[in-house]
Amino acid sequence: MPMADAAASPPFPGSLATASSQAVSRTRMLTIDALRGLVMLFMLVDHVRETFFLHVQVSDPMDPVNTPPELFFTRISSMVCAPVFVFLTGLSAWLYGQSHSPREVSIFLLKRGLFLVFLELTLVNFAWNATLVPTTLWLQVIWAIGLSMIALAALIHMPRTALAIVGAVIVAGHNLLDGIVLTADSPFFEIWSILHQRSFLEITEHTRARTTYPILPWIGLIALGYCAGPWFARDADPTRRLRLLLNWGVGLLLGFVAIRYLNGYGEKPWSVLDDNVRTFMSFMSLTKYPPSLLYLMPTMGAGLLLLALFQRLEGRPVLEVLSRYGGAPMFFYVLHLLVLKAMYLVAVQIWGLNQGKYYGFDSLAGIWLWTVALAFILYFPTRWFAQLKQRRRDIGWLKYF
Repeated sequence: MPMADAAASPPFPGSLATASSQAVSRTRMLTIDALRGLVMLFMLVDHVRETFFLHVQVSDPMDPVNTPPELFFTRISSMVCAPVFVFLTGLSAWLYGQSHSPREVSIFLLKRGLFLVFLELTLVNFAWNATLVPTTLWLQVIWAIGLSMIALAALIHMPRTALAIVGAVIVAGHNLLDGIVLTADSPFFEIWSILHQRSFLEITEHTRARTTYPILPWIGLIALGYCAGPWFARDADPTRRLRLLLNWGVGLLLGFVAIRYLNGYGEKPWSVLDDNVRTFMSFMSLTKYPPSLLYLMPTMGAGLLLLALFQRLEGRPVLEVLSRYGGAPMFFYVLHLLVLKAMYLVAVQIWGLNQGKYYGFDSLAGIWLWTVALAFILYFPTRWFAQLKQRRRDIGWLKYF
């Protein structure tokens, strides 16, 4: 995240202490950017699937009964993307505050949040629909991150302990609200649809919006990310940070297994199916829209363990490569959507609708092969833009990408 860049500025320019501080800060930021880059690549898998495998799409790719296992596990590979990205956004906001006042952090969060909402309603929707005036506006992850940043702009003025409690209560308790379902004639329908109920909102006679990502649990998660910021402070002990990451990561995974096994809270029940694979699919069939407690626990547990792993991989080239994707996440996000849409339209013009109403690959092998190819192709413009951001800090708008 761009917000993390400013946190690396050294306190004593020109000194040996400065060089040491820069090295520690660089390692710390590389770990965060590398994890962000990795989840962007997982996201790429899912979006290639959504572009070129719609002809075998089921009503819910997480349905353990009707979904082919290979499609289920391809979909599950992207589970960590949104939770980890939102959490790191909060963490990066805290790091930005190491060299900025709370007021400056709030203003930046507000401005960037509004920018992301605008981007979702315009360029991102164009990239998905290939039309300037879509009949349906899809309010997805960029919308959710933008509104969560706007909420965080106000929440950061709370004491850290109070903010952690608020974040934990939202994440752990929002499933208690699942039974509240409002209809379109309710005066609070639009607000509740944005917060917690996935719905269609009628905007005009010809345009509607789909609140794909209700934002309430994401606000809780971004708050928890902000509260985890001190783990990555300039003077934080790396050994203690590693211990915290491991303990919380393992704890979340074990907690998920225990709560999920009991089948009592936070998710629709799982059941024993025809074979072990289908039973495991049922166990891992989790709700993302909005993300349930049991969706967030394993994804964030895995994310924290990956942060711990990346800290142990300090100096390895793989971190440098991944950090290039994570150093310009919004640029990569918009670019890959535009490239995928262009590829699809060109393929239709050349080969036609070879899968009924769609153009698509015959097997999931094509999805994974094209993901690898696109990851390689998109690496170079993303690296260029990330380096441009680092060189040209005087260009203010670059930090929004």
